[in-house]
Amino acid sequence: MTLSNELQELKEFHCDERCVLSVYLNTNPADPEQQKGAWRIHLKNGLKRIDEYLTLANNEDEIKAYRAVKEKVMNEIEHNQFELNKGVVIFASATPELWSVHYVQVPVKTSFHWENHAVTEELKYMLKAYPESGVVLPSFGEVKIIDTAMGVVFDEWTYAFDSGLEVWKEQEGTNSSQTKGSGGTKRDDLDDRLRENLERFYKDMGTVVERLKKEKKWREIHVMGEADLANSFAKTLREKPQSTVHKNMNNRSASRILAEVFEK
Repeated sequence: MTLSNELQELKEFHCDERCVLSVYLNTNPADPEQQKGAWRIHLKNGLKRIDEYLTLANNEDEIKAYRAVKEKVMNEIEHNQFELNKGVVIFASATPELWSVHYVQVPVKTSFHWENHAVTEELKYMLKAYPESGVVLPSFGEVKIIDTAMGVVFDEWTYAFDSGLEVWKEQEGTNSSQTKGSGGTKRDDLDDRLRENLERFYKDMGTVVERLKKEKKWREIHVMGEADLANSFAKTLREKPQSTVHKNMNNRSASRILAEVFEK
């Protein structure tokens, strides 16, 4: 299920009485306000305030329902405390049952809600800013494809380019007098064939990207690479990419690549 589909299901989730705990928690270690695990204090205090409010209301069934999901949420986050990214978004209910957890790599504003529905407004804005997307990095030697949404990498594929030119190493070692000819040089012919094969490879990869877009329900495609290579690959796509970034980042981490694409 795509995040967009899950968001739609969350929007439609309701119960007769208040039963849904919605948690947005900023756990970004680079945030000055989150130094030394300050998220633990924010989590504890935020959930405690709701508990105190419900205790004053003195509805035993509601208190019981809230404390059950509160405990589950706290255990979930504590259990994954060493794998936290920039934020956590959780929607939880005991009856009817709901359990939706997202560890995201995008900014999250801490808030806690206890309602008869999932509070999804912030999640909607997060997904709008960082939608389901394919990020394609064409280079001379390969094409890398990243499947992402909300800053999270769900899958990666790398396709290596085989030039198909068996004479490459032999030609590379010949001297200038051997490579000259009346219509140019053998190196010129080789470069032309290499470019043709690379363009053929990109065309095939464009078909792969179009197929993945359909399968993964990507709303956007972004292409990143050296200017001539990125532009060449972008032309293989049926629709113009959402963005074409002229920067070679094939050797960078996926998080750096996504930050470059979505946060500029």
